Amino acid sequence: MRFPEEKILSLDKLDSVVQNIRSEKKSIAFTNGCFDIIHAGHIKTFFEAKKYADILFVGINSDQSVRRLKGEKRPILPLEMRMIVVASVEAVDYVIPFDDDTPLSLIEKIEPDVLVKGEDWEEDKIVGADIVKSRGGKIVRVKLIKGLSTTNIIARIIEKMKD
Repeated sequence: MRFPEEKILSLDKLDSVVQNIRSEKKSIAFTNGCFDIIHAGHIKTFFEAKKYADILFVGINSDQSVRRLKGEKRPILPLEMRMIVVASVEAVDYVIPFDDDTPLSLIEKIEPDVLVKGEDWEEDKIVGADIVKSRGGKIVRVKLIKGLSTTNIIARIIEKMKD
């Protein structure tokens, strides 16, 4: 087993990787998130997403992006660590960071056939859904594991530390 560094892409490598995948006539799924503390819900989403395509790309918010979205105390883990953990998941083929608040620019570059998010996202609120659907692609909303979120995990850790 090898360390998954070849799964972690930079933006300058993205275009050539996508071109190679397309030249092999393979389909692409895309999902994204902060993935600050990886939990079973994230893993479930990756494996569900992979069912719909040959290749799964996972966009990960940069540290600055997470701070803007979640507040100054987040992320708990830095981007490099979050990318290593996500890249280590068997269902994930490529991980790519993004600094914007949304993955729209990645979706425009990757042009996924399938866009995957949790069921807590209404389809019309999923960033890039209109682009994917306009190209004949599919939107998949994965069923969540009740009560499981990074925010809830952090709150439980804080509560347990008080005891």
